[in-house]
Amino acid sequence: MEELSISVKIADRPFKMMVKAEEEEVIRKAARIINEKIEEYANSYAFNDNQDLLSMVSLFFATSSLKAEAGLKSNDEDLIAGLQALEKLLAEQK
Repeated sequence: MEELSISVKIADRPFKMMVKAEEEEVIRKAARIINEKIEEYANSYAFNDNQDLLSMVSLFFATSSLKAEAGLKSNDEDLIAGLQALEKLLAEQK
């Protein structure tokens, strides 16, 4: 796998990193989304510095991740219950 040296800017700070070629697009998109969310918070809330904004954005993404994880767990539980019901129906047909 080929690695690339890229630079992304988050909160006006450049970060150089080595990434797998297939991850470059995702990393650049993630940096763009972070910067958009920073700008959104900067326009909506009072803040002292970029540290405040980065903290708020981190909290937003952590909360979003936890909600998505809980949703997936719920979907998994529903799927398992459905499969168990199907198994029961199939067993009754034998």
